[in-house]
Amino acid sequence: MEHEILLGGEAVALGAIHAGLSGGYSYPGTPASEIMEYLIRASDGGKNYVASWSVNEKVAFEEALGVSYAGKRALVSMKHVGLNVAADPFMNAAITGANGGLVVVVADDPGMHSSQNEQDSRFYAQFGQIFCFEPSNHQEAYDMTREAFDVSENMGLPVMIRMVTRLAHSRSRVQPSPPKAQNPIRYGESKDWTLLPVNARRRFKLLTEKQKELVQASDASEFNSLRFNTKNTKLGIIASGVAYNYVLENFQEGTEPPSLLKVTTYPLPEGLFAELVDHVETILVVEEGYPFIERNLNGMFGLCETKVHGKLSGHLPITGELSPEVVRQGLGIEPLEQKDISDFPMAGRPPQLCQGCGHRDAYDALNKALESYPQSNVFSDIGCYTLGALPPYNAIQSCVCMGASVSMAKGGAEAGVYPAVAVIGDSTFAHSGITPLLDAAAVNTNMTVMIFDNAIVAMTGGQPTYTSGEKLIRIIEGLGVSKDHIHTIIPLPKNLETNVRVIKEELEYKGLSVIIAARECVQHARKKRGS
Repeated sequence: MEHEILLGGEAVALGAIHAGLSGGYSYPGTPASEIMEYLIRASDGGKNYVASWSVNEKVAFEEALGVSYAGKRALVSMKHVGLNVAADPFMNAAITGANGGLVVVVADDPGMHSSQNEQDSRFYAQFGQIFCFEPSNHQEAYDMTREAFDVSENMGLPVMIRMVTRLAHSRSRVQPSPPKAQNPIRYGESKDWTLLPVNARRRFKLLTEKQKELVQASDASEFNSLRFNTKNTKLGIIASGVAYNYVLENFQEGTEPPSLLKVTTYPLPEGLFAELVDHVETILVVEEGYPFIERNLNGMFGLCETKVHGKLSGHLPITGELSPEVVRQGLGIEPLEQKDISDFPMAGRPPQLCQGCGHRDAYDALNKALESYPQSNVFSDIGCYTLGALPPYNAIQSCVCMGASVSMAKGGAEAGVYPAVAVIGDSTFAHSGITPLLDAAAVNTNMTVMIFDNAIVAMTGGQPTYTSGEKLIRIIEGLGVSKDHIHTIIPLPKNLETNVRVIKEELEYKGLSVIIAARECVQHARKKRGS
């Protein structure tokens, strides 16, 4: 097969297809979105396999789990904070086990390029007691995905692939292997999948007993490597995933690196660790994300004579992304000469809403309506509209996690905040906003919810939304919100005064109201026109 130039996420997707994928599910989130986008493009409209966006990550995981229970191979992908949403089925699937191969791809975002935190999904793999791959390059992303399905079926467990932004969003050459056929439907023991306490206790015992086998598989994995430097027993390096490349980039001019252990599988390969510990006096751990290996290394061997350096020791920064230069400093090598760019000043340009975006006019109307309420609080959510926190709008006071705007506004209102306003997008409302609105409707909380309906999942690339237009209105009515206090406004400059009046009237209402600011995303509209 001819090689292909692929993004890291696309390499994972192609590996899944060639492993005999039957179903792929995801909720969009940077840096994981390209995985499902590739799967959808290659599915030939669903003729080759099922590939679809789901309403949230929990639903996506459960859909993939259903495919696995039928004996077929499934992949579910998400960004790191999406795994928080999917944590319930993720943890329990480790106990029920997998039938057909079940691969969970999680893309972490060190440096928080587009995320609320830097959490490290390797801790979830350890928490769930499952096997995890961490590719260091695009070829490994492809090969490990194929391998992950085999490991999942051999172990009878879900398997995680942990990506990071720099790998997911860069391109490189990938050499594919011949594809496999899809599995036939093959039913297993349904009592294993029914987590009544009597079954769960038995299954959890089996999971704990399987841990030694997982460690042995990690030790034996061809993706890990240990190279000794016999001339240098003072320093050894442990590098995981993409950080392995940053280490090698500092030893390219004919200089032999110290003894180097490349880690790409979890549970940690204890045998390889022991070999390195016996050979060197000091170990530098280079890993993208939290000091996961560093903490485990200290706990695993109770090291006394061997010193462990890394993020906890201050040799590497504990926050943000690594880079070859950052690793160079951790290695104690002189920094490279820096270019002086003082003669090339660049003006700061914070992110902003697109020109012509309806969210701009919605915020103009909201701000104007709130002018006479100095004690108001606007709880926002995750989407393009989060940029309303920045000038010139300065319109929102919070953004925590998907759907939290509605929940926090309810809590704030019940604490005495008035007026309490929630701002949420149509896709985020479907993802996690429906249930808190149901909660507010049950007691008619004195709050106003504004749903910015732009008819698309705009922030992550224009994926389809499940709650827009008339369907959105019917859902809101079905939750129990009074029809008299459900309004749709069109956020345009010419409608400013009308929109301000509608918002003010609902702010005065002592109960729950929902205002839908409906206007198609300008970028999506432009694509539809082909301009």
